[in-house]
Amino acid sequence: MTSILPALNVFSRVLVAFSFAFLVPLAWAWSEDHESYRFVWEGAFGLALASGWVIWMLTRPHRRELQAKDGFLLVNMVWLLLPAFSAVPLMFTVPGITWTEAYFEAMSALTATGATALNGLDALPVSVNVWRCFLQLLGGLGIMLLVVAVLPLLGLGGVQLYKAETPGPMKDTRFTPRIAETARGLWGVYFLFSAACLLAYRWAGMGWADAFMHMCTTMGLGGLSSHDESLGYFQSDRVEYVSMFFMVISGISFVRYFIVLRNRTLKPLTQDREIRTYLVVMALAIVLVTVLLMVHGVYADIGEALRKSAFHVISVATTTGYATTDYAQWPVFAPVLLIFLGTFVSCAGSTGGGIKLVRMVLLLKQARRELVRIIHPRVVNPVTLGHQVVPPQVMNAVLGFMLIYGAATMGLTMLLLFTGLDIVTAFSAVVATVNNIGPGLGLVGPSSHYGVLTSLQLNILSFAMLLGRLELLSFLVLFTGHFWRK
Repeated sequence: MTSILPALNVFSRVLVAFSFAFLVPLAWAWSEDHESYRFVWEGAFGLALASGWVIWMLTRPHRRELQAKDGFLLVNMVWLLLPAFSAVPLMFTVPGITWTEAYFEAMSALTATGATALNGLDALPVSVNVWRCFLQLLGGLGIMLLVVAVLPLLGLGGVQLYKAETPGPMKDTRFTPRIAETARGLWGVYFLFSAACLLAYRWAGMGWADAFMHMCTTMGLGGLSSHDESLGYFQSDRVEYVSMFFMVISGISFVRYFIVLRNRTLKPLTQDREIRTYLVVMALAIVLVTVLLMVHGVYADIGEALRKSAFHVISVATTTGYATTDYAQWPVFAPVLLIFLGTFVSCAGSTGGGIKLVRMVLLLKQARRELVRIIHPRVVNPVTLGHQVVPPQVMNAVLGFMLIYGAATMGLTMLLLFTGLDIVTAFSAVVATVNNIGPGLGLVGPSSHYGVLTSLQLNILSFAMLLGRLELLSFLVLFTGHFWRK
């Protein structure tokens, strides 16, 4: 039988490292909040640090190099348990919150989903909103990728974590000789862009607190905000333009940026088929939605229609979920199109959710290949990406992923329907959480929040967010009999 103790031993060190994240809201509490909130963050820091140390002491005899199965166990431990520790301070700082809502909020933040169960965000302590948003910055590229970058004590086991955590089908590709060097390079690029985004929001007119929080949720493509009106609170074209720019670049693989900086050439960006498709799809969607809004008279000015269309197409397609208006009130084609785009537009290796554009490209190429084979049964026509032939095992993984993705989406939708939700709310909520988009339609549209749902429904959607963040297979593999056999 596979033992969980070696993975639990490494998790203890992950938890110790994660405990220092509580110092970020603590710093804001010291400068912005009432003294009573400081003790909450100090207590949360102490709880996580002490828990990690105790687990490490108890599992120290079982320490060994991580194997492939250990990597999957560890990644699932991280994404199941860290939201629980993250939710603890919310119980003492958010009036009337339940444990289910707190865990949902923390899961939404860490998975960079942006589906909030809270109302009255403007009245919350600054440190609470900072914590919600900062978790999205950490969860954007994946906490385990950060662990591989800063904890080289994982040794070769870091490869297993990288494969289990990294989104997209091309997980075996390495860009530097050592996996830890790759991870540090990706996080270096991530924080470089984050610093630029912070200064850009400050230039656009935000205060430092708002600029920091929205930088976190823009770069993480999570979309949580410190205001109930999201970015609509600022009523600023400049804020919208800054947001659109950084959402677009965050929806592109950070691996490409890393290679650009390392090789000092733009070719990895300009010659990448996925990136070109990503930009073309969003441009066409923006034009289509703009025309729709003008035809239906939603906006009289084409400039305003274009700006609103561009902002919301980019926001939802990249799975960020910001809003400046209630786009659910637009002609029904528009919000449904936005949700559909959110399921696949983000590039693999970005901070976005969904099935990733590269998978969609591969599926379309496979469909075209089968059509050609009907006419020419003996033709040699392999699926290619760029100028490289895609290995059969990658195509099999993509097809298997899509089968499970469809089954999970329908299964979770049926569960929510069983609890009494209407079909629009149930289906859109599942799509929005499995793909880490955030707002859905119906009762959980952009002008509402998930706090209107029952505890059972929130638990189902917390599970959906976990599935989406781990891209289904990394979690569901635990339920196969072969996983637990030696």
